[in-house]
Amino acid sequence: MLTTGAPTESHRWFEDLPKLELHLHLEGAIPLNALWELMQKYGGAPGIPNPAALEQRLVYRDLSHFLETWSWKNEFLREYEDFTFLADAVARSLLRQNIRYVEAFYSPADSAHHGLGTQRITEAIREGLRRVPGVRVALVADLVRDYGPAVGARVVEELIEVRDLGVVGIGLGGSEAEFPPVLFEDAFDAARRAGFRTTAHAGEAAGPESIWGAVRHLKVDRIGHGTRADEDERLLDHLAESQTPLEMCPLSNVQTGVVASLELHPIRRYFERGLVITVNTDDPGMFGSSLATELRLLRQTLGFTREEIQQLQLLAVTASWMSEVEKETMRSELTSDPAWREGRTTHSPRC
Repeated sequence: MLTTGAPTESHRWFEDLPKLELHLHLEGAIPLNALWELMQKYGGAPGIPNPAALEQRLVYRDLSHFLETWSWKNEFLREYEDFTFLADAVARSLLRQNIRYVEAFYSPADSAHHGLGTQRITEAIREGLRRVPGVRVALVADLVRDYGPAVGARVVEELIEVRDLGVVGIGLGGSEAEFPPVLFEDAFDAARRAGFRTTAHAGEAAGPESIWGAVRHLKVDRIGHGTRADEDERLLDHLAESQTPLEMCPLSNVQTGVVASLELHPIRRYFERGLVITVNTDDPGMFGSSLATELRLLRQTLGFTREEIQQLQLLAVTASWMSEVEKETMRSELTSDPAWREGRTTHSPRC
C-alpha cells in the first residue's frame, strides 16, 4: 500500500482543490474499512484476521498478481445490496476528497456467476450513489476482455435498458495482451449506434499495437492508460494531432510494475508534447492512494506546477463526456472555488 505521510499544510491544497476523475473502477475504489465489512458479512478470508492483514494482502508483485487480487476481492460482492453499499462508500470518499465529477467503471460481467444481472447491478449502484449528494458520478460499463466478445455484446444490449441511470459509455479492461481490441469491434460499433461513448484500456499490459488497435478497430473516444505509447513515435504524433485524451494512472502503473518508478513515468513527457492528459487513481481502494496524492507526487517528483495541476483538471473537463453546457458550468465551478484561486492560475488555450 502507498505510504503518503502525515498531512501538512502543503498537502492541504491538493486535498482542497476541486477535482475530476475519468478513470476510476468502483469495485477497486472500495475504502479498506468498507471492504473489510463486506468480507465479514461473508465469513472473512483465511489468513486475514484484521484490517492490517487485509492491507498487506493488497500489495502486488506485478500486474497479473493485481488482476488475481481483483478477482479475489470481487468474490465478496455477491448480492445487489453489496453494490449499493460499495457505491455509497465510494461516493462518500469522493466527496471527502472534493472530487466534483467522476466517470466510473463498473464490471457487471464479473458478477454473472453469482446470478447477478447487468440491469439490477446498475440500479443498485445508482441507488447507493443517490445517497451522497455533492458528487456527480456517471457510469461506464467495463465489458471485460476475459469473457469474450459475445458477452461484451450482450452487456451492451443490456445497458440500453438502464442508460437513464447515468450510464454514459463502455470501456474494455481485463487481460489486455491476451484479448486484442479487434475482437470487440462489433460490440463497440453497437455501443456507438446506441449513443454510448467509448474508451479502452490500452498500452498498459501490451505495447503500442494495443493502442493502435483501440484507435483503428474500436474508434475509441479516449484511451485508458496509454503508458507505453512512447515506444512508437508515430503513435505519439497521432495522439497529439488527434487530441485523443489519455486516462493516465501514474501510481497504479508504479504499483503494478508497469513502470519501475514515478520518476520514469511518461506523463510529464506526454504533457509537454501536447497530448491531452488526465490524471486518475484507477483503483484507489486497492492501492491505498487518492487523487490528491497523485497530484501532489506529480508536483514533487515530476515538477508539475500548481498552475499545471489546475490545467490538468481543466483538461479533464474537456475530455469528459459531459455536454458542452455542463462543461462550461463545471469550468466555472472549478475556477471560482477558493482553493483554485489560491493556485493563482491563468487559463490555457489547451483547455
